[in-house]
Amino acid sequence: MEMYDYVIAGSGLFAGTFAYLAGQKGKKCLVVEKRDTMGGNLYCQDIEGIHVHKYGAHIFHTSNKKVWEFVNSLTEFNRYTNSPIANYKGEIYNLPFNMNTFNKLWGVQTPKEAERIIESQRAAMKGEPANLEEQAVRLVGTDIYQKLIKGYTEKQWGRDCRELPTFIIKRIPVRYTYDNNYFNDAYQGIPKGGYNPLIDRLFAGCDVELETDFNQYRERYEKLGKKVLYTGTLDSYYGYQYGKLEYRSLRFESETLNIENYQGVAVMNFTDRETPYTRIIEHKHFEYGTQEKTVITKEYPQSWEEGREPYYPVNDHTNQTLFEKYRILAAQEHNVLFGGRLAEYKYYDMDKVIEAAFDLADRELA
Repeated sequence: MEMYDYVIAGSGLFAGTFAYLAGQKGKKCLVVEKRDTMGGNLYCQDIEGIHVHKYGAHIFHTSNKKVWEFVNSLTEFNRYTNSPIANYKGEIYNLPFNMNTFNKLWGVQTPKEAERIIESQRAAMKGEPANLEEQAVRLVGTDIYQKLIKGYTEKQWGRDCRELPTFIIKRIPVRYTYDNNYFNDAYQGIPKGGYNPLIDRLFAGCDVELETDFNQYRERYEKLGKKVLYTGTLDSYYGYQYGKLEYRSLRFESETLNIENYQGVAVMNFTDRETPYTRIIEHKHFEYGTQEKTVITKEYPQSWEEGREPYYPVNDHTNQTLFEKYRILAAQEHNVLFGGRLAEYKYYDMDKVIEAAFDLADRELA
């Protein structure tokens, strides 16, 4: 029976970064993946020569030069800049909220005019915000909240904004410039050829077993490795013994259309409550595609249940208390490492995932 230095449960970006760094140190890794594809939610499907982000749009951005140099050493990135559009009942607004947005809303032209309107609307909210609606109005005023936040947020979380806690929106970016770049990070782009070449490089040299549930055969895999790196949901690792953590999930509907250009932008958010999906992704625009056809994906938020992909942790007090019970159990393990968004019950941007994997590799492989 072959012995591995690490048996890695899951094949997302955290697992891949650690596997690559371990391989650079001469460590042998076995990757056990439940799906029939590698890469976790980064996996791209080739349709009509278009790299379709099958599990939701992933736009890489970072201000960490070390992270940027790392991913570019594995594959080449393009210069894609995320400039999404908000569609409110057919009215088109730029995101993030900037002078283009304010000009469309109120006809203002200068930052001072826009600031005056927002401040007057914010001032109407007295006292400490008691829910997300009051928090949002306190941050950006009533007009922006009603048209560009309320409907989208209620679809995303499946509840009225007055029933949602304030912590979901800690800050809302407002820019008094005519700049549609969603991220302020120094580096941004999409891998040329989609994310699969990056995933292939990260796991090159690893042995891989697909369509295998690590938890179902855990005893066997623990015997195959000196250590386990587990990147799945923490509650499932412990058989949900304290109960299940809550998530929001997504359902995707993709279509191939016999036209070159459907919406003119990669990401269009639908911010009214009546439209059942939150956004449409037109994938070819991530890589400036010139194909004769196009592929679009509609994203429908939904509640999570076993068998669905857990996307967004519901980080309220109840779930954080429950997660802490599982975290205490995990801290007592001797030969099992835990990491990534699922094992840490945490929403991670991709660069932060890589940073966290760097930190683990520094501790483990030094």
